Amino acid sequence: MSCLRVSGGWGARPWAGPYRPWLCNAGSLTARIAARCRELRVRLVRQAWLAPHGDERAVLGLRRGERAWVREVLLLADGVPVVFAHSVLPRENARGPWRLVAGMGTRPLGAALFADPRVARTPLEFRRVDRRHALWQGAACAVGATLPVLWARRSRFCLQGRPLLVSEVFLPEILSL
Repeated sequence: MSCLRVSGGWGARPWAGPYRPWLCNAGSLTARIAARCRELRVRLVRQAWLAPHGDERAVLGLRRGERAWVREVLLLADGVPVVFAHSVLPRENARGPWRLVAGMGTRPLGAALFADPRVARTPLEFRRVDRRHALWQGAACAVGATLPVLWARRSRFCLQGRPLLVSEVFLPEILSL
C-alpha cells in the first residue's frame, strides 16, 4: 500500500482566518499545544475495529466494509478540549511497523510519530466540516455540545511504505492558546 496523495474533497490550502496558523503548522501539534498550556492531556473517546469513512477508504486503498483500527481522542489544554483527533490504521498495518499504535491509549500519538525519524508525512490537506461530516459529528459527540462549522486537517504518516491516516479537528477553544 502506498502513501499516494488522494484528495477526496480535501484541499491543499485553507482559507481559515484565525485557524490558519494552527492548520498550516507541519510540526507536532501535540508539542505546540503543550508549549502553550500548563497541562496537556489526552482523553480517549474510542478505539475499535471500525469501517472507515468513505473518503478515508479511498485514501488508504481499503474496500467498502473493510475494517481498520480507529482511535479518537480529545486533546485537552488545561482541561479544555481544543482538538478532536481521529486516526485510521489499516488492519494489515496494525501487525507490522505500526503495531504500537493500537496500544497508545491516552498517550499522545503525535509524540511517537515525530520521535521516529523513519516516519514520513505526506502534505497536509484541509477542509471545513459541518454537521453533515462524520468528523464534525465525532467532535460534537466527544465534547457533548453543538459546535459551529469547524476546520480540520489530515495527513498520512508512512512507515516502511505503510500509511496511518491522522485527521485533526480544531475546536474553537484552540484560538485561546
